[in-house]
Amino acid sequence: MNETPVIRTEGLAKVYTMGTTEVHALRGVDLTVERGEFVAVMGASGSGKSTLMNILGCLDVASEGSYELDGVAVSGLGKNELADIRNRKIGFVFQGFNLLARTSALENVELPLLYDRSGNGMSPRRQATVALERVGLADRAGHLPNELSGGQQQRVAIARALVSEPALLLADEPTGNLDTRTSVEILSLFQDLNEQGITIVLVTHEPDISQYARRIVALRDGRVIRDSGVSQRRAVDDLDHLAELEEVI
Repeated sequence: MNETPVIRTEGLAKVYTMGTTEVHALRGVDLTVERGEFVAVMGASGSGKSTLMNILGCLDVASEGSYELDGVAVSGLGKNELADIRNRKIGFVFQGFNLLARTSALENVELPLLYDRSGNGMSPRRQATVALERVGLADRAGHLPNELSGGQQQRVAIARALVSEPALLLADEPTGNLDTRTSVEILSLFQDLNEQGITIVLVTHEPDISQYARRIVALRDGRVIRDSGVSQRRAVDDLDHLAELEEVI
């Protein structure tokens, strides 16, 4: 059994220079995410959560501190090396779905496999089909994005994130473009995937959304101000909560 944490950061700091002004987006963040966790990173605009997500996703690099992703020291890697580890280790789910408009659901899910040189003995088409089955969309494989609802498009995006079997599923405000009921369905899917052992980090500014995770890491002014388990976790079938969510989503 692999006991290496999926994420380990120590003293992570990020400073942006704007003219003569320095903006400290992150100020010494220590974070460990073990395999199989479901963590919500929460904070208001300007808290540093987007900067942290970009660094965890190998889309940006820290100014100071260290970051290990699935046992690989990320700090100091060049652009090509960052792109390689990003493609191998991370599956991204974004608020805007980011699907190719003129490409079928199945072909959208296959896309990351074009850059995956590892291979697992299964054809890309079969891998993509299995991923769509995991999110309940095998019967929509041939549909274009504009033939799918918003929730179905997000499920395709989740399947695309899963298809290469990454160490980490990184979701950035994944319910931001969805209505209330569909949001709960997507959060339910994340819970199901986590139950299957998938490590998930979900970035959100909504306290109610974070309650679907197992652990909350809250940021303010670039620092972690809370890191604790969820005491009253929202259940998959908590439909009574829809009325409350209606007010915040």
